[in-house]
Amino acid sequence: MTSVAAEVLRLLKVRGETLAVAESLTGGLVAAEIAALPGASEAFRGSVTAYATDLKRDVLGVDATLLDQRGAVNPQVAAQMAAGVRKLLGADWGIATTGVAGPEPQDGQPVGTVFVAVDGPLGPVSGPADGEKVASLRLNGDRTEIRMESVRSVLALLLKELAGEQTGNERAQDTEQNGGT
Repeated sequence: MTSVAAEVLRLLKVRGETLAVAESLTGGLVAAEIAALPGASEAFRGSVTAYATDLKRDVLGVDATLLDQRGAVNPQVAAQMAAGVRKLLGADWGIATTGVAGPEPQDGQPVGTVFVAVDGPLGPVSGPADGEKVASLRLNGDRTEIRMESVRSVLALLLKELAGEQTGNERAQDTEQNGGT
């Protein structure tokens, strides 16, 4: 997993961009994975561990009606957490995790239901709104395994976005250079 986090950090530094993290079920594991890397302070702005639902609303700006109607384990909640932490901490990219690690179901969702989200600047790779991407996961394993796989998944989703945009930008630059000669 460290190699994925290291590649995320490398790409952020190359691009001169920053990252903020919002976590629920992972309880700070994503931030710890990034902060463990040398040079993390060049791109990592910080994190919010919003384990309690009211913190998702009051700190990260997740819509109260959404939380009341759908609960905290929801793809829109993950997307709003990522956007909220990005804005709150003034980062170029925001990522978020929310889900059920167990041992009991939550908000009508079974154990292993996880949503991870990325919110970033508009670019060649964009999701439903302003560079937003959400992945729905159904994970197996015990609480620890579900949490660790959630960390891997959110970092992999961000890496895919960063690498996709990097590839798109490089192609654009190549075309511009080729066209200009």
